[in-house]
Amino acid sequence: MILNFFKSKEKRHTIAFYNIENLFDVYDDELTRDSDMTPSSEKKWSIKRYKNKLRKIGYVISNIGKEDVKRHPAIVGLAEVENEAVLQDLVNSKHLEDYNYKFVHYDSPDERGIDVALLYDDTVFNVAYSKSYKLELIDEFGVEDLTRDILLVSGLFEGLELHLIVNHWPSRRTGDVETKHKRLKAAKKVTEIIDELKLKSPNAKVVIMGDFNDDPESESVKTLEKSHGLFNPMRTLLSLDRGTTSHNHRWNLFDQFLITHNFFERKKNALRYVKANIFDEDYLKEYDGKYKGSPYRTYVGKRYKGGYSDHFPVYLIMSKK
Repeated sequence: MILNFFKSKEKRHTIAFYNIENLFDVYDDELTRDSDMTPSSEKKWSIKRYKNKLRKIGYVISNIGKEDVKRHPAIVGLAEVENEAVLQDLVNSKHLEDYNYKFVHYDSPDERGIDVALLYDDTVFNVAYSKSYKLELIDEFGVEDLTRDILLVSGLFEGLELHLIVNHWPSRRTGDVETKHKRLKAAKKVTEIIDELKLKSPNAKVVIMGDFNDDPESESVKTLEKSHGLFNPMRTLLSLDRGTTSHNHRWNLFDQFLITHNFFERKKNALRYVKANIFDEDYLKEYDGKYKGSPYRTYVGKRYKGGYSDHFPVYLIMSKK
């Protein structure tokens, strides 16, 4: 029985998602609003602080799901990366440099210059195709509202077809109700991407991940869930004292996965869903004060804290049976 247990464990892998809160280099990009993340800004973003963040985020990524599968994640969706250079620095950082991480990234039109990306261990996942989908939004003044693209990456995971859609939906900064239509538009776009996939491959296995800026019971997420009969394993994880990000002492679970139901197939040589969870280890939390237990951030306003992110990562465990 013990031998069989370890044999099955060897076939398990972690798929993670992490909003890493403003992973910017220290250089001012004239095409984006990133001047607050430079050495001369009030935040005094420096090479030392940048390298500290890389080391810390790398450490977190290397440990997501390790308790379950005894190894680093096979795939990690990321939000809030500035460019290809910071991704290269991340995969070359202290805690990730010995792994086989490659990445997929496209520059998006987001005004602040933050994008989504996908890290993958190329000994497990082989990329066959990727595409960036623009989310076309118009603000209340009739002006184009520039935001993050939606990233599709398709390939072979342990030799089996897998499609991954990485999201960072429009924020609630100006109010939940006032911005709701933007996230509904994002849900519609993801639905259309899944339509495209199923047109080519009716039994396509799809993992949708991201920071949706909405909870599992929000209209946008439920609309997406219903559109293709998706399963949301995150719904039961949100509670009064647990989530992935906290605002005004209230937890939200904005970071989620939705998966197609064929991950529950009980046939041989198939990818199967095992479990989902929030990676909220104690070292990722404020350890005292009025925000005790909430995510230990890099900055609070303009004040440098030296933490990790304002979000906890989330992850899925998949097995190949």
